[in-house]
Amino acid sequence: MSQYLLKRIDNVSKTIGNTWPLYTFVASNPLAGYETFPFHDAINVAEKEFGAHVFPDAKLYRQAWENGHIDANILNTILQDNGFEKSAAHYLELLESQKPIETHNVNQDVDRIMAKWLAAFLDEGLAEWEMPFKTDGFYAAWRLLAIYDSDLGSTSLKEIPKTSEAALKSILKNHSETDYDAIFKYHLAALPGWTGYIKHRQQSHTDWQKAYPINLMDYLAVRLWTTKKLNGSVLPIKIEDAQDDTVFELKHIWLKAWEQSWQQELVNTLEVPSTLSATDDRLPDAQMVFCIDTRSELIRRHAESQGNYETFGYAGFFGIAMDYENKIDGITRKSCPPIVSSAYKVSETARSETRAQVSTYNKRTEVLKFSAYFKKRMKNMLPSAFGYVEGSGFFYGISLLLRTLFSGKHYQNRQKQGSKMEAIYEPSIKKSVNHDLVETSIPIEEKVAIVKSAFDLMGWEQFAPLVLFVGHGSHSQNNPFSSSLDCGACAASPGRHNARMLAKLANDWEVRYALRDLYDINITDNTIFIGAEHNTTTDAIEIFDSEVPISHKQWVDDLRVNLLKAQKSATEDRFSTNKKSISLAHYKASNWSETRPEWGLAKNAGFIIGPRSLTKDSNLDGRCFLHSYDWKLDLEGKALEGIMQGPMVVTQWINSHYYFSTVDNNTYGGGSKITHNITGKFGVVQGNGGDLKMGLPLQSLYASDDDMYHQPLRLSVIIQAPVNRVSEILVKNSHLMELLNNEWLYLVVMDPTDHNKTFRYRKSLQWDNISNSTKAAKSKSEVDELISA
Repeated sequence: MSQYLLKRIDNVSKTIGNTWPLYTFVASNPLAGYETFPFHDAINVAEKEFGAHVFPDAKLYRQAWENGHIDANILNTILQDNGFEKSAAHYLELLESQKPIETHNVNQDVDRIMAKWLAAFLDEGLAEWEMPFKTDGFYAAWRLLAIYDSDLGSTSLKEIPKTSEAALKSILKNHSETDYDAIFKYHLAALPGWTGYIKHRQQSHTDWQKAYPINLMDYLAVRLWTTKKLNGSVLPIKIEDAQDDTVFELKHIWLKAWEQSWQQELVNTLEVPSTLSATDDRLPDAQMVFCIDTRSELIRRHAESQGNYETFGYAGFFGIAMDYENKIDGITRKSCPPIVSSAYKVSETARSETRAQVSTYNKRTEVLKFSAYFKKRMKNMLPSAFGYVEGSGFFYGISLLLRTLFSGKHYQNRQKQGSKMEAIYEPSIKKSVNHDLVETSIPIEEKVAIVKSAFDLMGWEQFAPLVLFVGHGSHSQNNPFSSSLDCGACAASPGRHNARMLAKLANDWEVRYALRDLYDINITDNTIFIGAEHNTTTDAIEIFDSEVPISHKQWVDDLRVNLLKAQKSATEDRFSTNKKSISLAHYKASNWSETRPEWGLAKNAGFIIGPRSLTKDSNLDGRCFLHSYDWKLDLEGKALEGIMQGPMVVTQWINSHYYFSTVDNNTYGGGSKITHNITGKFGVVQGNGGDLKMGLPLQSLYASDDDMYHQPLRLSVIIQAPVNRVSEILVKNSHLMELLNNEWLYLVVMDPTDHNKTFRYRKSLQWDNISNSTKAAKSKSEVDELISA
């Protein structure tokens, strides 16, 4: 019976998205479990099951319409194709006239009690006094303590079944087996943030999960027993639909019109022949590889304008599926996409020439760690809390005042005083299987494969004297969601560690010889690879140049000067000011009261896979992920397939995360930062309880409570490659075709073998020519030929 229940619960829980902890805040689709259904149908079901909004509010459609972001011709065509004959203005007013139907949560007391118990059990070190019996698991610990919970009324230990399985059986015996799935889904969806975090703990096998186990069966057993005890509703309550079918269809139509308007605008921009990107036979003075992150688009434009520089776009984990052990706190965290299993572990090893400095660095680090620990203990321990706070309040007040008035100066001083770990240590890579190290070093074949894969995916042919792999991270103060601003491809970790590791591998002479002898990739002795980091809050680029030879020092010095100029022009562009823009960026990075130190990936709506010449002349306003790709160097399509299987799926996760956080910030987002309450170090709740927030806070998406900054649109992917090549990849990857057929993302292909004509994917490998108004779908015979191949 136990395995039977576990299997049914696991199957139902697939409709619940994972909730990621604050320290590794991964953007993912909260409705990932519904991606096997068409978007239209999936959100219709999700709307009813979660009681959530699934489309942009009418006021957002109004803003987009009045700002010219929705093309009238496109909107009218879609309206008429779906039988709506009246004017667009009429239907917009109809949407605006809809009033939300208020519903009563009959299980609100159950929700409150469950949130209380989960916060206590799942705590990861924030609480000074730990919940007893945690090592026995959630259900067992709760059972022994529930008799003291006044919210449950008078309860004896004999009244509570000894196991979660027994508790579920006692509740379910009064219901038909055909109702089981509906019951499980109803109660899992009641607190999707908390249940999503339980899923994350189960799937990630974290140290906390190993020490204090919890699973969804335990959760449901406690919840259903509590529901029964309080005379709540075990079966789902039938809720009146918040809107009729006509309103639902109209909202979908307005969304599609908005999305197609954005697509057409982007296609028109890319179809304009390049003027500034004419072929230049000169070897660049430096090449820089940035993450595909939308924030890289701005800094790439400004870096290229400062000299003879070439930039590339590549997923920010730089192709190394690794975990990284932090030298300061000793914690090992994932540093690659969650959908990728970590094959390696990277840690820091002292350079032979800097070992004399290691002792000083380690002592300083220990002092800082002890200072932070001491302050925390003094503030939190009951005997010292009041005296410490009273005694140190004056000094904290002065510090707070100075940091408020002189945040920019504070940031600059911290940067100058920062211990330069990268100058003393170098990254060291080891093989890892299920988080266990199995050998001291990885085979040369694997090192070569990592470096070659990077070159292949980007379509790299020549190498400049300086090649920078530029990871990215963010900097902010008093920001629980700070990791959401770090590299999404690195599981919300800074990309600097991956960048430094790839640079070290590419500088390895054994790797270079193998690339030359086996693959005819010739990297001359004049080329040096360097790790770097782009600070997305300040647009500063830090170069980790401790291993650069004297022969290249002047190149590095010149590049550093030009990157400072790029920072200045980029911040001026971003803040729309030409006065002290860098100081303003420093202020935002260090201001403890700043609700949005930067906008993160807000406004993301496109993913462009193609050569830099396709986008170099365009200001894409930070709305597009950019991945370098040259179809001419990828005759078998393997590189493109890798990009579509990995980065394209990850960007769809990110885009969906932003979409749902925007359309319903209360259910799928993070709510307002003003009333956030950090829970257990891993999450936030709104106020003093309730559901764990799973998405982005309101201030990361809206310019004000009513004015949007992020435009909630599904991702539009544009690839420059032959259409047939893309079709062949889709035939081999049913998951990708399913995402497209179900319209969780859109795909547009610019076919260079057909005069760069632009084709939009429709369904079932059908393509429409959108370079002009004619429909030019691929013939059925071509489709059948692909499928049978």
